[in-house]
Amino acid sequence: MTDVTHDINDVRRQVGRRAFEAGEARVVTVSRSYDAPLDDVWDACTNPERIPRWLLPVSGELRLGGRYQLEGNAGGVVERCDPPRSFAATWEYGGEVSWIELRLAAAEGGTRFELDHIAHVDDTKWAEFGPGAVGVGWDLMIRGLSLHLGSDGAAVDPKEFMAWMGSEEGRRFMTDSSEAWYAANVAGGEDEETARASADRTTAAYTAAPGDAG
Repeated sequence: MTDVTHDINDVRRQVGRRAFEAGEARVVTVSRSYDAPLDDVWDACTNPERIPRWLLPVSGELRLGGRYQLEGNAGGVVERCDPPRSFAATWEYGGEVSWIELRLAAAEGGTRFELDHIAHVDDTKWAEFGPGAVGVGWDLMIRGLSLHLGSDGAAVDPKEFMAWMGSEEGRRFMTDSSEAWYAANVAGGEDEETARASADRTTAAYTAAPGDAG
């Protein structure tokens, strides 16, 4: 069994705002350090043969201007790429468009991973779930990357990962993640009542057992 508390505490979470020509946007930032070289982390995040080992099967062209599609999840266009340091892409899912920006930096003993997920202030998922709308998902993805990098590049079994998500430990991970995003949301300036309601909806959405009502 993994140490859920350790997994949660290894990630730094921030919630902020950013001004664009089209208006204001919300920014969710996740970061953590990996005990792996910069080039290896970059390859894990950009190589179409390795991405399915910890995330999801990916199709398309992972190059500047190319369009990608994660199986059963988001797709988009690569808008900026500076290997092995950073890339930016659109994140198109459920009829809405947001953006992701990944930054990697060599750090003592490994690599610092930092990712921004940027969404318009009128994003419907944010209105209902707050930063947990994407934050819990990124925590799960970061855990998958951690398992992959920590096992000499071995693939994470998707069936085992899904079974773990439905287990008591997996639900505790997602509950703790949602609570951590609640704290980051309040620290970012949201009032506690609104942040609490959003976090409760996020926790319920991620931990509902098959067949639960709602």
